[in-house]
Amino acid sequence: QVQLVESGGGLVQAGGSLRLSCAASGRTFSFSNRAMGWFRQAPGKEREFVAGISWNGGSTPYADSVKGRFTISRDNAKNTVYLQMNSLQFEDTAVYYCAANSRYYTDTARASYDYWGQGTQVTVSS
Repeated sequence: QVQLVESGGGLVQAGGSLRLSCAASGRTFSFSNRAMGWFRQAPGKEREFVAGISWNGGSTPYADSVKGRFTISRDNAKNTVYLQMNSLQFEDTAVYYCAANSRYYTDTARASYDYWGQGTQVTVSS
């Protein structure tokens, strides 16, 4: 069974920073061969792509709304993917989900991701 467990969410003031982590586990899950991604869902809105990272970190696409403020990274030795979020804005308030892509290269489509974490709440106060 594959598990993705997010951590690091919380309440922060606008302009502040948070670092999300996602630890992957599972006997048949090959983390280092998969692209990973972060999505978010605000109340009443669709779940949207935030950032992705290819299997080796060579490709890291971002949503326009977070470009220059968020940084995705991964540590294949620890089966963990991170999302460093700086200059947080009220509009970044959402539940953030970690997801594993079914392929080694990344993309922004939700349908390409076949495993999901339970989500972690990020709340930015204005």
